[in-house]
Amino acid sequence: MKKTFLLLFLILMMALPGMLGAKDKKFIFMASTIGPIDAGIVGALEAGFEKDTGIRVRHVGACTGAALDIARGCNIDLLMVHAKALEEKFIAEGHGAERIPLMYNDFGIMGPASDPAGIKGLKTAGEALKKIAEKGSIFITRGDKSGTHIAEMDLWKAAGIKTAGPWYVTYAKGAEGNVPTLRFTDQKGAYTVIDRATVLALKKELKIEILVAGDEALLNRISLIPVNPRKCPKANLKESMIFVKWLTDPQKGQKIIQAFGVKEYGSPMFFPDSTPWRKSRGIK
Repeated sequence: MKKTFLLLFLILMMALPGMLGAKDKKFIFMASTIGPIDAGIVGALEAGFEKDTGIRVRHVGACTGAALDIARGCNIDLLMVHAKALEEKFIAEGHGAERIPLMYNDFGIMGPASDPAGIKGLKTAGEALKKIAEKGSIFITRGDKSGTHIAEMDLWKAAGIKTAGPWYVTYAKGAEGNVPTLRFTDQKGAYTVIDRATVLALKKELKIEILVAGDEALLNRISLIPVNPRKCPKANLKESMIFVKWLTDPQKGQKIIQAFGVKEYGSPMFFPDSTPWRKSRGIK
C-alpha cells in the first residue's frame, strides 16, 4: 500500500508543473479509475472537451479507493470512479458535491478456453463462482480495494462463498490495473472478473475468453463526483461542472461514449448512462 501511494505521489508531482503553468488558463485536474484510462476513453473525452471549450483537463489514474483518498487530500477537482458504496460514503462525509451517472459497461467472468470449472454459458455470476470454488480452479483477484475488486467481492458475497484456499490468488501487482491483471490471469490459465473494455482492448493478444456475461449483477456503472469546495476551498467546481455538463450531454460526451470502440472492435466499449441521455431516449 505504501508503494502504491508513493507512486501516486510521484504522478501528482509530475503533473504539478503543468498545473502551475495553467494559472492563466482554465484547468481541471481529475482522478480516474484505471480501466477507462487504459481503454482510451478518458483521453478521448478530455480531448473533445478541450476542443469545444478550451478548458484543459488532465488526469491521474488510480483504483477507486485510492482516487477517493487523493480527493480527500484536496489534490484534485473531479473524480471518475466505479464503486457505489465507497462513492456514497465519500459524499456522506461531505467530500463530494454529488454522484452523477456517466456511463457503464459490464464485467465478465473470464477464463481459459479449456474451462476446467465448466462455467461457460451459465446465466448467472453466482452459479459460475460456485463452480469455480467447488472445483478449486485458480481464480485471480486484484485484491487492491479498487472498484473492480469491490465488485468482485460483492459477487462472492452474494453467492455466499468464502474466498479462502490456495485456489484464490491475489495478484501482487493488482493495483496497477485491469490490463496487467488480465495478462497475468491469461498466463496462469486461470479465472477472473474483469470489465469488457479491457477484454476488447487485449483480445488480439490473449487466449482468455469471456465465459459468463449478461447477468445484471455484472453491470459496471461509472460515475462523476465533483470535489466539494466546502471541504477543499481550492477545488475548481465551476469548470468541473462545465465538464460534467459536457460529458453528460447526449450530443457531446455521451455521443463520444456511444461510438467509442465500435469502429475498432465492432462493438462499443462503454454505454451512455447520464440522466440527460436517458431522458432523451425516454428511459427512466
